[in-house]
Amino acid sequence: MTKRRNKHKYTKTIDGNFPNYSGQHLLHNKRIAKDIVNNAYILESDLVLELGAGKGALTNILNNQARKILAVEYDQKFIRKLQQLEMKNTVVIQQDILKVSLPREPFVVVSNIPYAITTPIMKMLLNKPSSGFQRGVIVMEKGAAKRFTSNFVKDPYVIAWRMWFDIRYVKEISRKNFSPPPRVDSAMITIDRKAQPIVPYNDYLIFWGLVDYALKNPQLPIELALKGIFTPPQLKHLKRGLRIKNEVTVANLSEQQWGIIFETMKQHVPKFRWQTIKKNKLTYF
Repeated sequence: MTKRRNKHKYTKTIDGNFPNYSGQHLLHNKRIAKDIVNNAYILESDLVLELGAGKGALTNILNNQARKILAVEYDQKFIRKLQQLEMKNTVVIQQDILKVSLPREPFVVVSNIPYAITTPIMKMLLNKPSSGFQRGVIVMEKGAAKRFTSNFVKDPYVIAWRMWFDIRYVKEISRKNFSPPPRVDSAMITIDRKAQPIVPYNDYLIFWGLVDYALKNPQLPIELALKGIFTPPQLKHLKRGLRIKNEVTVANLSEQQWGIIFETMKQHVPKFRWQTIKKNKLTYF
């Protein structure tokens, strides 16, 4: 693995292959591979996107269940392995994961993703709630999985994702099931688009601005974190709506409470006090 400044730059080596800059660890346990796919509940009509297909541990199983698989891989030697499997429902795409174009139609993601670009991949899939992404099963570094599913949330983008998607920690997967074995264990998470979003898709930039502002210091109590948006009387009204009596930090608010904060802001706070965010700030690099 290279230094941080190079982790998104895939430069070919002398033999024409791409080096393992992205921290890719290949799953070799067939039982776990089947378990990952089973958790995705793949239908015959599904379009599946696999990011970092490797040698095809998941691809080969998916190929027999879904309508079409888009298997993204950048390493030429893995591309050859995938092509040798002769999977009729699979299209192998040699591409940098973070530069691949997401399908415009509804799609499912089933992937064992590279550790070093875990957050950028999640942002690519979840930052735009109106995309075609419907659900997914993703294997990632355990620490990242815990952070994305924790009740204590310090990252604005994690709260934003939860307005439109349910993210669940399923189970730990030992490092022994990967080659080369990583230094830490992995975990499986599931992602499902909410049937009823907490915040309307059209308001995603407004909501994002709210949480980006409020979580500048996650340890602050609500009164201090939101005082630039809400007036003192509005904050008292808001706390009653949230059913908060004691001081609670903004990082400990639930997704339902964030929904209440957003609706209260829209109803009672003049627009000039809203903290919107620009689309170009939501890039995943």
